[in-house]
Amino acid sequence: MGYTLSQKIINAHLVSGEPVPGGQVALRIDQTLTQDATGTMAYLQLEAMGVKRVKTELSVAYIDHNTLQSGFMNADDHRFIQSVAKKRGVYFSRPGNGICHQVHLERFGAPGKTLLGSDSHTPTGGGIGMLAMGAGGLDVAVAMGGGAYTIPMPKMVRIELTGALRPYVSAKDVILEVLRRLSVKGGLGKVIEYAGEGVKTLSVPERATITNMGAELGATTSIFPSDEVTKAFLEAQGRGDVYVPLSADPDAVYDEEYVVDLSALEPLAAAPHMPDNVKKVSEFGKIKVDQVAIGSCTNSSLLDMRRVAKILKGRTVADSVSLVIAPGSKQVLETLALDGSLAAMIDAGARILESACGPCIGMGQSPCSAGVSLRTFNRNFLGRSGTADAGVYLVSPETAAVSALTGYLTDPRENGEPVVVDMPDSFLVNDNMVIPPAPESEADAVEIIYGPNIKDVPLGKALEDSVSGEVLLKVGDNITTDHIMPAGAKILPYRSNLPHMSNFCFEVCDPTFPERAKAAGGGFIVGGENYGQGSSREHAALAPLYLGVRAVIACSFARMHKANLINSGIIPLTFADPADLEKITQGDRLELAGIRDVISGEADSFELADVTTGEKITVRAELSRRDRDLILAGGRLNAEKNAMAGAREQLSAVSCQRIADSR
Repeated sequence: MGYTLSQKIINAHLVSGEPVPGGQVALRIDQTLTQDATGTMAYLQLEAMGVKRVKTELSVAYIDHNTLQSGFMNADDHRFIQSVAKKRGVYFSRPGNGICHQVHLERFGAPGKTLLGSDSHTPTGGGIGMLAMGAGGLDVAVAMGGGAYTIPMPKMVRIELTGALRPYVSAKDVILEVLRRLSVKGGLGKVIEYAGEGVKTLSVPERATITNMGAELGATTSIFPSDEVTKAFLEAQGRGDVYVPLSADPDAVYDEEYVVDLSALEPLAAAPHMPDNVKKVSEFGKIKVDQVAIGSCTNSSLLDMRRVAKILKGRTVADSVSLVIAPGSKQVLETLALDGSLAAMIDAGARILESACGPCIGMGQSPCSAGVSLRTFNRNFLGRSGTADAGVYLVSPETAAVSALTGYLTDPRENGEPVVVDMPDSFLVNDNMVIPPAPESEADAVEIIYGPNIKDVPLGKALEDSVSGEVLLKVGDNITTDHIMPAGAKILPYRSNLPHMSNFCFEVCDPTFPERAKAAGGGFIVGGENYGQGSSREHAALAPLYLGVRAVIACSFARMHKANLINSGIIPLTFADPADLEKITQGDRLELAGIRDVISGEADSFELADVTTGEKITVRAELSRRDRDLILAGGRLNAEKNAMAGAREQLSAVSCQRIADSR
């Protein structure tokens, strides 16, 4: 029996564990990336662990999220990250150089390598055959320090692509179709591999769009084979030397298989407020549009931008529409400026934003109240745009550009002649906005600069014998990390200041939550299916930790958020019977008697007592031995520090014995 593409890369990077269903695997990480919304905390954690120099093949710190500098906080965080990067051996991509995933694809990614990023859309790297995964900042910090990254061994899913895309149908429509079929929970615990003759018809930027939004499936990652198309892209970037051919074995066995006929697809859109709420654009009817935003790590490549420019050229945006465009990287922006595409966009009435995440993460360009915004982004969660009652639709760049001209959600096929653009044989390469780290011999002289907004990393506490408290909040299915710890221009500047940031925890669901949690001295959160879906932001675990949350009880968890809860020392528990969710009411007092003994042992089922109602509810601690040890220690940072202290004590004891022996 042969191996899938992902299994091959996992086997080549296996540090420990058995790559079998139900097991856990610890993987060696070749490359890491961080961005500034999660990076400050990741580097604070790196410093807390005492790592002197990163041990990966390559680590890059990007500044692309918190670029709206309305106070000193973001600028201070950028200065801190730059100083740590210089001292610890990390490359620093300056603000303006572009979105981390777009730049990493262009300049650093390599087929067959493992990439761990403190951003959920790190699987973008799967577009060139990387095993690229998003994770919490602490997991990335540990990887930078030379530690392995541990995940449940994922199931393997094969999506065979047949045919070829028709005019005005794009890669965005491919992943929206997959989301329509599988849902935002359909990829949980799985790797999505794309294969088939249709793969050859897709460029690397198109493949990257598809793997990027695999995050919305809840997948561990998504990946395409590395083939002649990959080789041509890397050679055009001047990096042909990193190319290696990679594909699944013909007799590889998959847990699930699907077929998507590219030639049968039509332009699609995800309606508010979930990426899997997908229908054909032609089925929506005439919806008036107030705003169109083109860009994000999903759709900001040169290919996307040139198509948009060609649609807009010689025309004018509808007077009722605000059109904003953010090219994904400095390379893309410079090329657009030189080939006339940028002029066509500006002439049509587009407002050009910097090469950054911008509106996708809620940093500016919020739509008007109750407005309709078409976005080429990856998420349309309620309130994520910065306008609580806005209706955000996820669409392709082609649909966005045509709709900006008509003023209504419009099937782009109505635009007429097909839009054909060329990709360059050689990209414009200039890495002058990437600052290399100081040589290791000079690192001691580099000072790490802390700003006044940068506070200590919150630490969990060792698990008590029993845990009791109030149900502080009860929520439903598909609660996202945006619900738990919102982003946006108001909140993101405080990513390195948990005491202040925690005041916004669950603001979307219940603005009184932080105050009530503090008054109660902490407690429990209860939720439904797929709790914690969305981004990798560990702040969605750290803020509840700071507010005293000891456990989250849900019907099921998203992978990254569950890992972040464990890393923070918060116990993730699931209902043995999901119907028991209805037996608990917000305000009930719960007790986990003997919880330390349960977590210390091997049992995965035990009773939770609802002291208020007298109910005994069976819950499950679906945790590996490693997970249990982290929770017992009060989180991974405590465990890592304890391990290092133990190693120092052992080394000291050995040294003392050697001295004694020498006497």
